[in-house]
Amino acid sequence: MMDELTYNKLSNKIISACIEVHRELGPGLLESVYEECLTYELRSMGLYVERQVEIPVMYKGKETNKTFFMDLLVEDLIILELKAAETVLPIHEVQTVTYPRLADKKLGLLINFNVPLIRQGIRRKINENLNE
Repeated sequence: MMDELTYNKLSNKIISACIEVHRELGPGLLESVYEECLTYELRSMGLYVERQVEIPVMYKGKETNKTFFMDLLVEDLIILELKAAETVLPIHEVQTVTYPRLADKKLGLLINFNVPLIRQGIRRKINENLNE
């Protein structure tokens, strides 16, 4: 069972990787570039990272023919929703709450690389109590 400390340590590693990618590349590139480079950074830290992970949409216990795709899933625990947007829209915030719920994960991070300081672009969304 994972506790809040585990999630916080992993989140800190992810944020460090984001800082490194942002320091190297800066703002203004495509989301796919940040995804590629962030995957490299996270894996170089020894973390298990999956890209474009499919989430089937369930309705009343039945799988529909619709799916969502998580940008990154780190250590099978934290979903990363990456953006390279002028402005983070409410729909992006909602995705970062909805994807963890649909994938039965507890934590999502919304990371917008199109900011002067990367810390301004990171939002943490908790799906449920991290200690349960």
